[in-house]
Amino acid sequence: MAASPWNNEGASGTTLAVSTIVWMFVTHIIAYGIAGYVTGRLRTKWTNVHNDEIYFRDTAHGFLVWALSVVVGLIILSSTAASIVSGGAKAGATMAGAGAGAVTAIAGQAADSESGGISLDYFTDSLLRPNDPALANRGGDSREEVARILTRSVVDGEMSEQDQSYLVSVVANQAGLSEEEARERLTQVSEQAKQAAADAEQKAREIADAARKAAATFALWAFASLLLGAFVASFSATIGGRARDR
Repeated sequence: MAASPWNNEGASGTTLAVSTIVWMFVTHIIAYGIAGYVTGRLRTKWTNVHNDEIYFRDTAHGFLVWALSVVVGLIILSSTAASIVSGGAKAGATMAGAGAGAVTAIAGQAADSESGGISLDYFTDSLLRPNDPALANRGGDSREEVARILTRSVVDGEMSEQDQSYLVSVVANQAGLSEEEARERLTQVSEQAKQAAADAEQKAREIADAARKAAATFALWAFASLLLGAFVASFSATIGGRARDR
């Protein structure tokens, strides 16, 4: 197997990348070498034509074989290329919203597609929030509501005074802390949540940047392999032409 689901098992990403490039070059050399040779060997032999003209025509036929194969390959892979472009666009959109996505993942929220991708849970909580924080837990665990408030604060970059006062009261009631201790704990947890979201966003940006560099490098090597294929096909056609004229 080329890759393994287990850590430190199988080939590394660098090994796979180098192997892919080497494989691409080798297959181009072999395929275009054979195609160019057969093209030159099977081409109609001309008489009373200067050797330079024969050499030029053999070279041109080899180059045309390479060009035709590239066009056919692009047509065959058009659907795959469309999928790759679509996937790249989705990945770019995902990376652009990495910060908000990381915060959402931390809080465990999912966007509602029927409401245009906007979650109204926070506003619903605000509408139904009791004046007495001691009554907030009457209907069960208030973790989800607290998570939504923390999510909102991380997304906005700060927590409103109203939300802060409410959370301090809820934490103090449920954790059995004084109001000062609850406020200190809330400040500490809020900073940790913001740092976790920032780290997740930074990591997502680093992954996106690494993917961009890898794609650019692969495109460069792919272009080089195509140029090599054109040269091999043209040169092999001249060899086939010399074998034909013996």
